Amino acid sequence: MMSTKRFGALIAGALVPALMIPAAAIQADAASAVRISGVQYDSPGSDTGSNYSLNGEWVKITNYASTRRTLTSWTLRDTSNHVYRFATFTLGAGKSVRIHTGRGTNTATDRYQGRGAYVWNKTGDKAILRNAAGATVSTRSW
Repeated sequence: MMSTKRFGALIAGALVPALMIPAAAIQADAASAVRISGVQYDSPGSDTGSNYSLNGEWVKITNYASTRRTLTSWTLRDTSNHVYRFATFTLGAGKSVRIHTGRGTNTATDRYQGRGAYVWNKTGDKAILRNAAGATVSTRSW
């Protein structure tokens, strides 16, 4: 059974009747400032398996905060448990980074998993972003 919390308010000297709000709604976590903001799970063109094609699939992560965020040891994974772990990395305020499937040179805006096979399923999958403590902070399903 869902518990509720009772709230009353004092307005102009009178107590307004208590409002019943489910406790689960009160305890819900605020959205993370760092979230998955886009997914390209089907690389454009033919799926040739080339590095160019592999890098055509990516997950975009955006920092919506007004301060930079350290993503060192954060992970990005799918439902088949393909895991990408951020090495030392900081995402600037209001900035985004794309995590590509194939190989490449890491920059502030593009990171590479170094895989030789596609990760994201076209028929349905889920990208899961977890912080360094292992808590899920953002997901995107299709």
